[in-house]
Amino acid sequence: MIKTKLIKINRNMLLATALVFLLCLSWVGSVSAETEQTDSYLALEAFSNSIADIAETVGPAVVNIDTVRMVATQLPSFEDPIFERFFGREFEEFRRTIPQKGTGSGFIINQEGYVLTNEHVVRKADKIKVILSDGREFDGEVIGSDVTSDMAIVKIKADHLPTVTLGNSDELRVGEIVIAIGNPYGLQQTVTMGVVSAKGRSIPAGTEGQVYRNFIQTDTAINPGNSGGPLLNIKGEVVGINTAIIPYAQGIGFAIPINMAKKNIDDLINLGKVRRSWLGVYIQEVTPEIAKQFNLTEAKGVLVGDVIKNSPAEAAGIKTGDIIMKVNNEEVNSPEELQNKIGNIEIGKEANIEIARNGETISFVVKIGEMPTVEAEGSEFPKEKVFSVQTGLKVESVTTEIAKELGLPWVKGLVITEVVPGSSADDKGLQPKDIVLEANRTEASSIGEWEKVINKLEPGDTLLLLIFRNQHTYYVPIKVEKID
Repeated sequence: MIKTKLIKINRNMLLATALVFLLCLSWVGSVSAETEQTDSYLALEAFSNSIADIAETVGPAVVNIDTVRMVATQLPSFEDPIFERFFGREFEEFRRTIPQKGTGSGFIINQEGYVLTNEHVVRKADKIKVILSDGREFDGEVIGSDVTSDMAIVKIKADHLPTVTLGNSDELRVGEIVIAIGNPYGLQQTVTMGVVSAKGRSIPAGTEGQVYRNFIQTDTAINPGNSGGPLLNIKGEVVGINTAIIPYAQGIGFAIPINMAKKNIDDLINLGKVRRSWLGVYIQEVTPEIAKQFNLTEAKGVLVGDVIKNSPAEAAGIKTGDIIMKVNNEEVNSPEELQNKIGNIEIGKEANIEIARNGETISFVVKIGEMPTVEAEGSEFPKEKVFSVQTGLKVESVTTEIAKELGLPWVKGLVITEVVPGSSADDKGLQPKDIVLEANRTEASSIGEWEKVINKLEPGDTLLLLIFRNQHTYYVPIKVEKID
């Protein structure tokens, strides 16, 4: 009996102990949950405060840029002789020019009043007004600009100004938080936040065929008026210059990497332009079709479509049709890679260029030059005759008259007079008035030479054309089509 009673007492004690333990666990869990919630709140508050601190610290160095450009007007009603007879000539001045206003952003990079912004913000501006965050206004003067990188330096007469800190855009990671400060739609000191969506983007700009390369993509809200403002990391350092948006898209904006800008700032301030390293070749990707035509086992390297006269490449002996494989013993497999490697070589320095030519590997030592600022423009010229159904092209021989209109120093090649819609030639972008200089690496100066090459081809074969357009040449592979 006594033993049984002891067991019951022990069991009751165990139950009581277990209950106390569970209550303690519940209390500890409650305390732990409250502590975790408090920690989360404190972390969120700290993050929020850090963004606010960045806005307060960097904001005073971000400026609003207002521009006025006088543009010629075309008002058809003013050209009406009846209108002119009725109103006289007093409207002459009004119809010639009107002020066109623009707005953008910028940021102060040193205390002496140098403001970094986009070139397109101040392009052709007759008047520039720079407005600081404290409301002070200054007249601005463009002392350096560069269309290729879309950068400009505006100088204002002021000193002891707040400045930004330039960071390292190479260290940016996709997914990293970034902040934009600017003046979208004239709303000064607007702060937005997002992440780095991608790096190394190439985007077309305008109607001139310009392509901006190696841009940062971000979902940070960037709107008209943000252009030229800073993109910041969470340290408050500038990692990019907000530059472009895709109209009607949401969460897609672009910024110039600040490391690209840092290379150009001194040139813009001291020379008014950007000096660029230059090889002097027109280049294109080596596609599988091109690789086959050049007897390459794989599509690698960069094809030289043309060599510019009096360029470093010409002086070294590089020719049209060469395939650049290496620069200073480093492989290049895209036009962008080649451009970046040449761009990183100091003007006046020598570079070792390794090329493939007719199955041989040849090395050249090239003294890198400075890229000219003016490019030649192409000419236009006539039409007509000889139809090759297999290629989707109409061609005729270049005559003296055509060569004269084109301004050519020679009379050779075939002029394309028609491109069949939907053909391979059309898909590859060939146009009337393009000049064919070679067909399958054979000179094509007459219809006879052209037909000799074409007659050897079968439907599905690739025809490699060397095309002359806008004063330079490039290769175009097209598929030969079956005759209907």
